[in-house]
Amino acid sequence: MEVQGRIKMIGETQSFGSNGFRKREIVVTTEEQYPQHIMVEFVQDKTDLLNTYQVGQQVKISINLRGREWVNPQGETKYFNSIQGWRIEALQADASGGMPPVPPADAFEPAGNLNEEDHDDLPF
Repeated sequence: MEVQGRIKMIGETQSFGSNGFRKREIVVTTEEQYPQHIMVEFVQDKTDLLNTYQVGQQVKISINLRGREWVNPQGETKYFNSIQGWRIEALQADASGGMPPVPPADAFEPAGNLNEEDHDDLPF
């Protein structure tokens, strides 16, 4: 799965516990009719992938959805979801909207051998 948008925030790397667990969060704002602010977390050695990115950049992030179950001290079961990134790549700001470039008008050669009489040879 992928999330695509503009970087809104990049957090600092956080370390937890004595086992050296690290995580870093990034928020990406999608560019659609109703923009969404999606928080993605990068963990362990993947936190370093965010070092070269800046707020405002267009990116595509490859993600995995993670879910876990937790039973609180009162015996109630709770469920938590997270979005974990494992790859990020910069997207080029392209004014053409992803369409291939249109060749200049002088790149086309005019058709010179059309007969006026051949215009009605269609079968319908």
